Amino acid sequence: MKPSASRKPRAITGSAQTKRAAQGADRRSQILAAALDEFSLHGFEATRLDDVAKRAHVAKGTIYLYFKDKESLFQELLRAQIGPVIGMLEEVLAGGASVTKPMPLRELAYRVADLFVEQVIGTRRRDIVRLILTEGPRFPKLAEFYYREVVSRGLGAFRARAKRAVSEGELKSDTLVRFPHLIVAPALVSIIWKSMFDKFEPLDVKALMKAQIDILFDKEERS
Repeated sequence: MKPSASRKPRAITGSAQTKRAAQGADRRSQILAAALDEFSLHGFEATRLDDVAKRAHVAKGTIYLYFKDKESLFQELLRAQIGPVIGMLEEVLAGGASVTKPMPLRELAYRVADLFVEQVIGTRRRDIVRLILTEGPRFPKLAEFYYREVVSRGLGAFRARAKRAVSEGELKSDTLVRFPHLIVAPALVSIIWKSMFDKFEPLDVKALMKAQIDILFDKEERS
């Protein structure tokens, strides 16, 4: 009796499926990288999927295999690029509160500033944030998506840690519980400054953010 050959095609098929999945993931990443370039150059409204496809070296129809439309492409770009940073921020703030004697909130705020400078200002992610700031007012769905995926998570993580700081006497007032925006305000200013004025007067973003933190916490300690 000849050995059955039925298993061999399955092995080949499985290998082919794995290869196709890897190729699909690579192509998706290629499209997202091209989209970042096009959105950064032209803004959301003026960017055309034809140009994204050309830059990614794929047919326009290939984009629709992965993304429903230009809006979903931008949303996935945002999720892929900014989502991991928000995850890091949540981890920093949660980790600082998970021990019996948590790290002081001031030190955690410094770490958040370092994270922003390294993972946003020092990368192409700053272009995505700039796009949201400039295009968000005209495209409320994009602004809503960014708020849900990024802003609400970041503010929520800091607010939760600030509440613990108040309850344990580390903070005397609930100002940072009510307005965690005060911590991230310099980050938004820095995005705008770097896109418009940095060539005239370079801005030290880390120093700016830490100066704001010192002002807030020094005032808290004096109150």
